[in-house]
Amino acid sequence: MSDLIQPRVLKGFRDFLPKAQIQRATLQEKITEVYRSFGFVPIDTPVLEYTEILLRKSNGETEKQVFRFEDNGGRDVAMRFDLTVPFARFTAEHFAELYLPFKRYHISKVWRGEKPQAGRYREFVQCDIDTVGSDSAVSDFEILNVMKAALNAIGVEKITIHVNHRGIFNRFLNKLGLLEKSEDILRSVDKLAKVGEEAVKAELVEYSGDEAKASEILKYISSKGSFLEILSQLETMADGPDTDTQRMKDIYEMMKASSIESTYVLDPSITRGLDYYTGVVYETFLNDLPTIGSVCSGGRYDNLAGLYMKEKVPGVGASIGLDRLIAGLEQLGITENKGSYVDAEIFCQDAGDIVSYQRTAALLRAKGVNVEVFPDQKKMNQQYNVTEAKSIPWGIFISKEEIAAGTLTLKNLKTREMFAGITVEKACELILS
Repeated sequence: MSDLIQPRVLKGFRDFLPKAQIQRATLQEKITEVYRSFGFVPIDTPVLEYTEILLRKSNGETEKQVFRFEDNGGRDVAMRFDLTVPFARFTAEHFAELYLPFKRYHISKVWRGEKPQAGRYREFVQCDIDTVGSDSAVSDFEILNVMKAALNAIGVEKITIHVNHRGIFNRFLNKLGLLEKSEDILRSVDKLAKVGEEAVKAELVEYSGDEAKASEILKYISSKGSFLEILSQLETMADGPDTDTQRMKDIYEMMKASSIESTYVLDPSITRGLDYYTGVVYETFLNDLPTIGSVCSGGRYDNLAGLYMKEKVPGVGASIGLDRLIAGLEQLGITENKGSYVDAEIFCQDAGDIVSYQRTAALLRAKGVNVEVFPDQKKMNQQYNVTEAKSIPWGIFISKEEIAAGTLTLKNLKTREMFAGITVEKACELILS
């Protein structure tokens, strides 16, 4: 019997071959560049936290999904299920060291023990941005603005960002005498797209104890019209204007001033199921693939850091779910597949000339060309096959005569066009053009 262990990964977890990982890294780099351009700075937090830190403010579903265990020291620990709760702990622990408002981004893996399905995995990457220390409409708008800019930067133009304000909804529930049931009702409404109106209505009847009130809630979350028309309807149903409706008006005016208002819709059915959201909430959908769900979401969570500190620190943030986004891009056929970061391959025609090849490679790199030297004198079709697998666009041949003359031959590996006897400078110009 063989002693070999079968190589395999846990269900819901994945390995990434170079093409997939290059794609992921490239998207992360572009998102990071946008985050930085708006003034956000990077932080990092541990994978493991004390369980009481992660679960002190969560519903039962979250508790079922965390990877939780007792470590060797007998401590009850869990792996982070998002990057927001650890950031709240981070804010409380380092509050004296932070300047306010503090704007951070954090791109890293999180873990949830939920059932794997299309676009959903147990280990996945979130690309978070948060601002703490500001309760301004400017901070709310800025997060919404960054969401659009980041997705546009990675080539995702056809998106719709659905926006709502939980404060308006809570005022409406208070008018119905159901404010104490708000968390249950919010979670029920949040499932509308998944389970349908009838199933949600049945839950609402159970929570409210009144079919008429359940119908009123469904009417509220089904309001239609333009952004301001819907806002006017919600304002009336919530018993008039207040700071929450004014906040939405201010945000919309900033959207218009920035000429981006067409990307956003006011959607009263968006509530976000997590308990810590208290104000503006939002979810982002791909116009050509809405069924995959939200690829970027978030909201205002003014009371979250208060779980770990006496001071009340207002906060707002969003997270791009990188894995679900990539799954959507792949279904839409708009992903870019690259097998390496190399611009050109210097083919090994004669192992005796390897020193000259390396000299040329150094000259090319000094001028900004990503280049590698094929290490072995194999048959040319074998060398071609490797460069094709890596999606390398250019090939370089250097004969003994060209070594003596300080020139080379450049070949476009896609069009087969050849440029013989050219200088390193000319080769750089062609490769980088």
